[in-house]
Amino acid sequence: MAEANLSHSAGPRVRFAPSPTGFLHVGSARTFIFNWLYARHNQGTMVLRLDDTDVERNTDASVRSIFEGLQWLGLDWDEEYKQSERLALHRKAAEEIFAKGLAYRDFTPARADEDVQSGAQGAWLFNPGMRELSREESDRRAAAGEPFALRYRVPRGLGRVVSFTDGVYGLQTKASDEVEDFALLRSDGNPTYHLASCVDDADLRISHIIRGQDHLSNTFKHLLIFEGLGAAAPQFAHLPLLVAPDGAKLSKRKHGPVVSVTTYRDAGFLPQAFINFLCLLGWSPKNDREYLTLDELKTLFTIENVNRANAVVNFKDAAVDSPEYDPFDPKAVWLNAEHLRALPVEELSKLLAPFFETAGLKASAEKLLAVTPLIRERIRLLGEAVSAADFFFVGELAPYDPAELIPQKGDAALAKRVLAKAQEVLATTTFDHDSLDAALRGAAAELGVKAGPMFQPIRVAVCGRKNAPPLFETMAVLGREVCLARIQMAEASLQTLN
Repeated sequence: MAEANLSHSAGPRVRFAPSPTGFLHVGSARTFIFNWLYARHNQGTMVLRLDDTDVERNTDASVRSIFEGLQWLGLDWDEEYKQSERLALHRKAAEEIFAKGLAYRDFTPARADEDVQSGAQGAWLFNPGMRELSREESDRRAAAGEPFALRYRVPRGLGRVVSFTDGVYGLQTKASDEVEDFALLRSDGNPTYHLASCVDDADLRISHIIRGQDHLSNTFKHLLIFEGLGAAAPQFAHLPLLVAPDGAKLSKRKHGPVVSVTTYRDAGFLPQAFINFLCLLGWSPKNDREYLTLDELKTLFTIENVNRANAVVNFKDAAVDSPEYDPFDPKAVWLNAEHLRALPVEELSKLLAPFFETAGLKASAEKLLAVTPLIRERIRLLGEAVSAADFFFVGELAPYDPAELIPQKGDAALAKRVLAKAQEVLATTTFDHDSLDAALRGAAAELGVKAGPMFQPIRVAVCGRKNAPPLFETMAVLGREVCLARIQMAEASLQTLN
């Protein structure tokens, strides 16, 4: 087989091989991350191979989705290949296996394109009529243009066992008599997934295949292909599945946006937090820690610490259009908040800017930098910043209930007195935290009220809500002119309560 242009590394060679038939699934993202961590932990090579031989299902949109998702994660790779550019290599390998007598042509029309699965009702393990066809008759029919699928001649009646030791699930065995004669080439001459994957793994000298547990049953076929190629088989490690709270495998049809990486990106997850979350789905550092940086993950990650049990994504499993639907696992949201608060204010401010822009709010870099430390402890996702801080960037506040201006255990008359006094003192007070604190507390003392009843009407007046960032810092950012104008409007709105 032709040799690819390989990176020089003494460590393991691993690969992520997505099929571009849809968006980047969270399970696929986790597979990529685990491969990446294994490669980087062991000073190895990370290969990205686009398994795009399914021409009927591949789409350019899917290719874009995969690359956008991987680029958002921010994890690199060392080599990149497209399987569709390696078809000649696949066909040559199939011919070599056939020449060794390890495959046969199946001219049966109904089976010419199918890759049947053993164990299914009515499935066949092999087709004696085709398997026992003489080479001369097979060549004659092929030369006459009769379509055929090329099938692997799985050993029969020899008591042979195909086995391997999986890095997660341990020893796996299967009698070869239970493996069907699977297709290597379809009747159109294109390779099946099994052939193309193994040929490329052998040619690219992949040393470790780390993939989802749903591929474990394929491994028995793949071991036979490696044997037919005369190539050493890689080591295998299969990852537990990601499942919904009810135990069902995650799927777009049933579970909606929860399965797409872009859902997390668009909601404002940080890639490092998302990586942290996915790593805890089926893997544990064995030190009871959950918040982990990427450098810590690289240091701690081992295949030995991957769990066998399926990993549950604990989102609210309701209909996508239901008010009860929430696609995010609480642990993912908590981790994101922790990573978000660990960011320098300058970096966080830059990450928030696109969300304000999308919301149509003109947030200058200078003002957003001033607002960011005021809301950092109040948001869990980047996307929540808009609702937490929109009042900083609008000319007029959205309408609110004037009754919210009335302090607890107070009345409208008290609210009017507080706002009038605030107008008076704020007209001359310096707009920094300490000056505002001293002036408004002094005003409260003059009115004979406590700080709470004094500050609530002012907070609602300048922010349009009770739940808002710290008052004095907020007022300092808003400035004297905006605060006085909003308090004046609040005073007028109280008149409607009479």
